[in-house]
Amino acid sequence: MTLYNLLGAINTLFIMISVLGVYSQLGTIWRRKHMASEVARPTALLSLNQFTVSFFAYLSFFIYGYSIEPFNHYIVWPRLLAAMLVMGILLEIWLDRKSRAARLSVVLAAASLVLAGAGLLSGETIADQGRHIATLLIVLVSVFIAQGYYHQIRLILTAGQTGAVDLKMSQFILLMDISTIAFALSMGVKEGWPLLTLAITSAITKLIIMYLFRWVNVSNVAARRRQQYTSA
Repeated sequence: MTLYNLLGAINTLFIMISVLGVYSQLGTIWRRKHMASEVARPTALLSLNQFTVSFFAYLSFFIYGYSIEPFNHYIVWPRLLAAMLVMGILLEIWLDRKSRAARLSVVLAAASLVLAGAGLLSGETIADQGRHIATLLIVLVSVFIAQGYYHQIRLILTAGQTGAVDLKMSQFILLMDISTIAFALSMGVKEGWPLLTLAITSAITKLIIMYLFRWVNVSNVAARRRQQYTSA
């Protein structure tokens, strides 16, 4: 087995673990929906911005994986599953908040998923074009994911609490990011730099959010902000 195949298999394993993390976030929302009398909102403090960007991050990996030669099964199928689960989170946010922004995100995500699927079915006729589109999309998503997670981080800092944010999701996705960095390096920097860029950006944001789970429990500033947020 080559190093590429070994790291690809390991990356797929960790991607599936990250999918469990996304599912854990969905589970947290569903549990909070059943506790409607005890919690203010099932999706409290979840950043619509961040999850919209996360959806397009997974989708861009999906498109990139089927656009390069050879077709990269390690990238394509786990990312497709993850994108569909994140779309489920976007749907729950819309059902909870009924905002125009949430509805727009769901519609945009659904339309993009359909177009990406059509690109996969089109096969080699758009492979080169699709690759350039996916590479550009990954670079843009790297920027947007930094902005999206900054928004999530700011929400936690302002409220002094994590709300419906699920710790397991960040932990599992961090493991995926680390394995993706290794896998991208095995592809060679020339071929794998888009994956490398996005994975490093994502990993940094997950480390910050994981630290904030500790911060809300030990910081006096967090306690004051939490009290102000609750009484507002």
